[in-house]
Amino acid sequence: MTDPAQPYSHSIADLIARAVPPEPWAEGEKIPWNDPEFSRRMLGEHLSQEHGMASRQSAVIDDHVAWLHAEVLGGKPSRILDLACGPGLYASRLAKRGHQCTGIDFGPASIEYAREAAQSDGLSCRYVEGDLRTTDFAGPDDDLYDLVILIYGELNVFREEEARGILRRARAVLAPGGKLVLEPHTYDAVHRAGDAPPVWSSAEQGLFSDHPHLRLDEAFWDRKQGIATQRYYIVDAASGRVQRHSSSMQAYGDDHYATLLADAGFSIDAMHGMLTGSERLVDDDLLVIVATAV
Repeated sequence: MTDPAQPYSHSIADLIARAVPPEPWAEGEKIPWNDPEFSRRMLGEHLSQEHGMASRQSAVIDDHVAWLHAEVLGGKPSRILDLACGPGLYASRLAKRGHQCTGIDFGPASIEYAREAAQSDGLSCRYVEGDLRTTDFAGPDDDLYDLVILIYGELNVFREEEARGILRRARAVLAPGGKLVLEPHTYDAVHRAGDAPPVWSSAEQGLFSDHPHLRLDEAFWDRKQGIATQRYYIVDAASGRVQRHSSSMQAYGDDHYATLLADAGFSIDAMHGMLTGSERLVDDDLLVIVATAV
């Protein structure tokens, strides 16, 4: 069996003879967010204003932060924990509105960028590099938070028991009556991701490599478990070496999200279609859940 921790231990013959379908999470926990070189390339994707594949564009984030500040926090200075914060694009804007922010992320380049930006701008932000499954969420001096946010579909990349653990630990660091803003994928969005057709592309450089390469994306839907698994094969143009990366996403329906949150100690206040409080639409890929710690 090929070790998923050895991304270059594949050949074109392995690609042709690849097993279908893979077991969810069996070929790797997720794409290599914490690899220094991958993290460096991912930071470029986060900061790009040409697309919203890694992080949203600045004008969109501005609207989201305005809603969080005014509607969720009532304009009051608050302590905020931003889980999977990336390069601090939300936390930095919230800090500029008078909030104290802590951000946690797996990507070293993103955390370094966020720290440098906070220091340069004199912002009340603290950033921690770490895995959400194991990193301590406690604030400075063990202060409790008024708001925890986990957005852009990040909850779904974890196994259900891991997601439950993250929600329980988020509840443990929230003050009584504190808020959680969760933005997971809808069930249909994860299902569509798992049913996506395979796609070949080529690039001089990209997210997975600094060098010319071919890329094959393929997806699988495990109907019984409600899990989408996505594979990425990267074929180096010069050497023919093949990298394989995989990631999986767990799908949940609305009732399942309600159960997860209730079991973690939350009561749902509202569900929206966007981080602006907009009405939900049938084809929304993401769901915004505002909940209170009880």
